[in-house]
Amino acid sequence: MAGEIPDFHAEVRTGTGKGAARQARRAGMVPGIVFGGDADPLPINVPFNVLLKALKAGRFKSTLLNMKVEGHDDVRVICRDVQRHVVKDLPTHVDFMRLRRTTKINLFIPVEFINEEEAPGIKRGGVLTTVRPEVELVVTAGDIPEKLVVDMTGLDVGDTINISDITLPAGAKPTIDRDFVVANISAPSGLKSSENEEDEAVDAADVPTTEQGDDA
Repeated sequence: MAGEIPDFHAEVRTGTGKGAARQARRAGMVPGIVFGGDADPLPINVPFNVLLKALKAGRFKSTLLNMKVEGHDDVRVICRDVQRHVVKDLPTHVDFMRLRRTTKINLFIPVEFINEEEAPGIKRGGVLTTVRPEVELVVTAGDIPEKLVVDMTGLDVGDTINISDITLPAGAKPTIDRDFVVANISAPSGLKSSENEEDEAVDAADVPTTEQGDDA
């Protein structure tokens, strides 16, 4: 299971319609709805500042949340839509969907690198360059991996780690439908400099020299 699922607090919204929504906004709340699953839709209010902070943090729509509403059982949800003010671009309404264990969702899963001490490239001073510290996967809500593990044993300078080199959890697949780079081991700056100097020396040796003959 992916890390600890963050709690997201909301309160029941009394009344529906535009009047109740306007009242919620005047009170510093954003009206919303929780739908799906085997329960009726639940109108909610979310604190404006809390929602705005979560949106600014990024990837809100691909983050699994534990919805906590007083008087109701906790439920896993994912944001499905955020409506915004056409001029101010601030959230005015938010939709959350309840998740069954079999629901397929898109989530960003962190990548962890292990056994760096067993990588010849690292021993030689190579640098691990992480292209994607997280990978977006289509996963099942009931079987979300905590992380993707990359074993660096035997990797040398110049080696590249692609998504195809990583063992994914059963039923999970990348959202990108092609092989792509997750990380690589690049040469240390000292090694690059020496290689450049060697190349320059070779190039200089290949330059033909001209000899001037003695004047008659």
